Amino acid sequence: MPKTAGIILVGNEILSGKIADANAAYLCRELRALGVDVRRIAVVPDEIEVIAREVAAFSRDHDVVFTSGGVGPTHDDVTIEGVARAMDVKVVRHPLLVGILERHFRDRLNDSHLKMAAMPEGAELVGGETVRFPTVLMRNVYILPGVPEIFRQKFEAIRERFRDQPIHLNNVFVAIGEGSLADYLNGLLADFPLLLLGSYPEFSNPEYKVKVTLESRDRGYLEGALAEFLRRLPADALVRVT
Repeated sequence: MPKTAGIILVGNEILSGKIADANAAYLCRELRALGVDVRRIAVVPDEIEVIAREVAAFSRDHDVVFTSGGVGPTHDDVTIEGVARAMDVKVVRHPLLVGILERHFRDRLNDSHLKMAAMPEGAELVGGETVRFPTVLMRNVYILPGVPEIFRQKFEAIRERFRDQPIHLNNVFVAIGEGSLADYLNGLLADFPLLLLGSYPEFSNPEYKVKVTLESRDRGYLEGALAEFLRRLPADALVRVT
C-alpha cells in the first residue's frame, strides 16, 4: 500500500487570516511527486491540548505526519509540548541542539533561545547533514517550522525518506464546459475504474474551459486511459495536453 500522510498547521495567525499558509500546498505537491497520498490537513490554534489531540489522531491514522509552525522561542510556540503530550512523554533538551544554539548565539544565549533545543523524550533528530538545525522526529511525526523558506529547506533535507511508487499525471485542457464534458468523464471512469480523474473549470481563461487531470501509479494504465479519452473527445474540444 502507498504511504499516507497528514499535515497539521499550527498557528493562530493562520486561523485569523493574518498569514496565508504556503506550507501545506508546497508539501502536498512534493509528497504527491514522491508517491505519498496526503489524506488530511488540519489547522489548529496555539493550544497544547488541541495540538495534542490532533497529533494523536493523525499519528494513529496516517503513516507519516508533518506539523508546521509553533517551534520558535516565543510564548506561543507550543508544538513540541503538544506533540509530547500526544505521545504521553516529557519534554527534554537535546544536547546536540543546545550545542548548536550555543555556537550560534554565544554569550547572547538565553532561556528563550534554549526553548528551541526542546524535544519530546524519545524523539530523534534527522536530516541534519545539509541544514544547520535538524528536524525532530517523534515516532511518525515530523516537526517542522512555520517560516516557508526554512520549512522547505528542512523538508528537502529529509525528502528522500518518503519516496514511494510515483503518481504519474497528464493534464488535458478542453474547450467545452463541464456539463458537456461529464458524459465523457463518466464513460472513461467506467472503462478505467482505477484512474484518478479530476475536472477543474476555468471561467476567466480565454484558451480553455476545463482542465482535466488523469493520474495513476501505473504509467501504462494512464497512457491507455489518456489515449482513449483523447479518441472520444470531439475534435474541436481539445486545446492541449501536458
